[in-house]
Amino acid sequence: MINRYTLPEMGRVWSEAHKYELWCQVETLVLEAHAKAGTVPVESVPAVRSAPPPTPEAVAAIEAVTGHDVIAFLTAWADNTTPRSAAAWVHYGMTSSDLLDTALAMQLTEASDLLLARASHLVGALREHALAHSGTLRVGRTHGIHAEPDIWGHRVADFAFAMARCRDRLRRARDSVAVGKLSGPVGTYSNIDPAIEATVMAELGLRPADVATQVVFRDGIAEWVSVLALLATACEAIALEVRHGQRTEVAELAEPFSAGQKGSSAMPHKKNPIRSERICGVARVIRGYVTPVMEGMALWHERDISHSSVERIALADAAIATDYLLHLTTGVIEGLVVDEARMLANLESTGGLIYTSSVLLDLVVAGMSREDAYALVQAAAMATWETGTPLRETLRTEAAARGQELDEARLDEACRPQRYVERLGPVFDRLERLS
Repeated sequence: MINRYTLPEMGRVWSEAHKYELWCQVETLVLEAHAKAGTVPVESVPAVRSAPPPTPEAVAAIEAVTGHDVIAFLTAWADNTTPRSAAAWVHYGMTSSDLLDTALAMQLTEASDLLLARASHLVGALREHALAHSGTLRVGRTHGIHAEPDIWGHRVADFAFAMARCRDRLRRARDSVAVGKLSGPVGTYSNIDPAIEATVMAELGLRPADVATQVVFRDGIAEWVSVLALLATACEAIALEVRHGQRTEVAELAEPFSAGQKGSSAMPHKKNPIRSERICGVARVIRGYVTPVMEGMALWHERDISHSSVERIALADAAIATDYLLHLTTGVIEGLVVDEARMLANLESTGGLIYTSSVLLDLVVAGMSREDAYALVQAAAMATWETGTPLRETLRTEAAARGQELDEARLDEACRPQRYVERLGPVFDRLERLS
């Protein structure tokens, strides 16, 4: 992922330097377990344990010759080991994927923990914003068209619960990827005791794969990336609402606009929803990684490396981008400007058309057939659309033309926006308990 969208903590998780730190940790623990089991000389352990991880530059220089990253790493690390002979016992009984898959599981769990913290922060921001606007009337929209009165906090509560569900999915996905293996070339433990695997995985906070070939089966990793795509898409849904709300014709919402910020190189008046647009764009990139990673589940026999090149790009990028989106979305919500007066003005801008559903039901309660009631209200609504005449007036005209008389008191109640949202109390009660 490009530096522009990489936050420091997540960037470090996926850095080459940190990867080699993890590789050293795995290899050292394996060596120590072998030494305790009497498989390798005990005196090899201190020298290896004290050898600093090789630099990415040192590994790259050797890999340019060997064409094999793990061999290059082992050689570069051996160069840092005194005496160098101790390094002969490193990687004993292991295959490259024992190291790669186990260290990758550690990266995935580290990344998950960062993402879980950010997702929880966003859930909290959405919860607080929704509760703060639990009485802010606005018009609800379906198909982009005014529907019925709603509450802004109700809309945001939907986002809060969705984000909480995605966060909880990530918790489960974290468990799915916290799996390593130390079972040798095709997973048969031919040169390594399963007890070594059990010991090392426990120390790393992982669990051994129930069964593995040369690699851990990729369903857990595919699940993990899919959950990141869900998190990103939930962020996109929030951002899309802000983008629609910030349109000049709507003007109900606005992203924070800091002092000195510029909206356009050509038009000084512009205040564009650039953060929300960026969220929508980067979410597409994250979703794009789901299929390539999922296709890593189907490999030739005990293993090929068609998954490897994909994962080197996709896993880091998806984690870094999702981390960035959660951070960006939280900032949008915490700084969001809500124009409550504009929301009320928009609510009434169609002359009462948003009250047709209750008028229809009231006419049915008064004894009119649903078909006749629908025809009357629709005819009045179309007249309001076409002429701008308030719905109350067009309803009277249509009713009179059909020999009907409307109950004005019932119309008053039907056209009271608060009546449409009076039953939302339990939603906000549940939101209060969301954590």
